[in-house]
Amino acid sequence: MTKVLVVDDSPTEIFQFKDMLESLGFEVITAENGRDGVALAAKEQPDCVLMDIVMPDMNGFQATRQISNGAETSHIPVIIVSSKDQETDKVWGERQGAQGYVTKPVEQDELIEIIRRVIS
Repeated sequence: MTKVLVVDDSPTEIFQFKDMLESLGFEVITAENGRDGVALAAKEQPDCVLMDIVMPDMNGFQATRQISNGAETSHIPVIIVSSKDQETDKVWGERQGAQGYVTKPVEQDELIEIIRRVIS
């Protein structure tokens, strides 16, 4: 079973992602901020991470960089999922190590296609 870590500070977004992904057979674990997301990625070793950008304490760009550069987590693909839709945000996300970028509100088919691409 594919394990996905969802990192988002919005309980509503976490619920929606969890509901969508579990209905498709994914195992979902969650973190409500970037710092917890980095720690959970190291501990749980998910198949991929869905990362929000705008979060308190440690934003998604910082968390993506830590996961992408971490000795225990560099193999885990990160997909940024954000309401920020500027091209500069997408480029910056890639520079931090993200392997995908999806703009909210998320289209289920697009998200699943990107998850399958990065874990294959």
